[in-house]
Amino acid sequence: MDKQQFLAEYQDVFKEPGKDVFFSPGRINVIGEHTDYNGGHVFPCAISIGTYGVYGPREDTTVAIYSANSAKEEDSKVITFDINDTEPQSAKDEKWVNYFKGMLVYLKQRGFKIDHGFNLYIHGFLPYGSGLSSSASIEMLMGNILKDEFNLDIDEIELVKLGQKTENDFVGLNSGIMDQFAVGMGKENNAIYLDCNTLEYKYLPLELGDYEIVIMSTNKNHSLAGSKYNERVQECEEAVKRLNKKLDINKLGELDSDTFDQYTYLIDDDTLIRRARHAVSENERTKKAIDAMEKGDLEELGRLINASHVSLKYDYEVTGKELDTLAENAWDQPGCLGARMVGGGFAGSAIAIVKKSEADNFKKNVGKIYRDKIGYDASFYDAEVVDGPHKL
Repeated sequence: MDKQQFLAEYQDVFKEPGKDVFFSPGRINVIGEHTDYNGGHVFPCAISIGTYGVYGPREDTTVAIYSANSAKEEDSKVITFDINDTEPQSAKDEKWVNYFKGMLVYLKQRGFKIDHGFNLYIHGFLPYGSGLSSSASIEMLMGNILKDEFNLDIDEIELVKLGQKTENDFVGLNSGIMDQFAVGMGKENNAIYLDCNTLEYKYLPLELGDYEIVIMSTNKNHSLAGSKYNERVQECEEAVKRLNKKLDINKLGELDSDTFDQYTYLIDDDTLIRRARHAVSENERTKKAIDAMEKGDLEELGRLINASHVSLKYDYEVTGKELDTLAENAWDQPGCLGARMVGGGFAGSAIAIVKKSEADNFKKNVGKIYRDKIGYDASFYDAEVVDGPHKL
């Protein structure tokens, strides 16, 4: 996108020139869904669809934020708060600001000097509720803007942790660290193999040869904080609590399937067993997927991706009609190695690994089936794998 375009949009709103333009990517997760808060492994990457922000300093202590996305022509407004205000925005049409405000609040609480206000113009290209992590994109955008403009001595992993804290404590979604880590630590043409328990990670080239990743959006809005996401977190915590009668574990990611099978009797609840079984099996699938990637066995990677969706549908119950329609019809298309939902679920997006020569037909065929079955269009995106947040 053109830097000058965003500077012009900033000037239209704030009636003065902006200083700097920043970009923060979204993310997809190749495999390892709902394993991050269960202390397991994930394999995400940052994508070229993301969020742009234009920063301009002020001489007072006011922060003024305008979003091109939330603003409708008849009610567009700049939302303001003082840099010393530590309370979340409570008005319904202002709650999106908390992803920015939380980062500011927690950086100041850590003792970093942010001593004057600023204007911020935001233009996001991640469809809201798409499961491509618009919230983490925003959090890491804000963290990196503040780091750069106020010369804060903080490394990216610490910003990642503050992004998760913003999500958990300021916004109220009990998510793991994957989204912020994938966005903040993104590396061009690489995915990140991350142990969410220890934060040990390594980059692996996302080499797909004749294949590409196609992102499929359901175009059904959802809010994870208002969904059953937190319920899934609690169900997994309850399963761990019951397993602790005999096993000394903190997270389900510490178990392999054999050990889990031997101790499921301790859980003694159909729903909790299924939730926990997904967390354990998905963690193992992620490890197998890394082996497949390192061997260049894309067909096995595809089968593991399919199995991930099946587990998310039947054991974790977070897919729904729209995501199932996309993933399951993708499986039937020529040149598709695998497909599954990504993100928190309940709506949002799915990904498919598709032969480049078949990609156009793939989108046309799956798009028609989706429209016929669901009643409105899905959207399809090709995204490059890119670096994390940066100044343009």
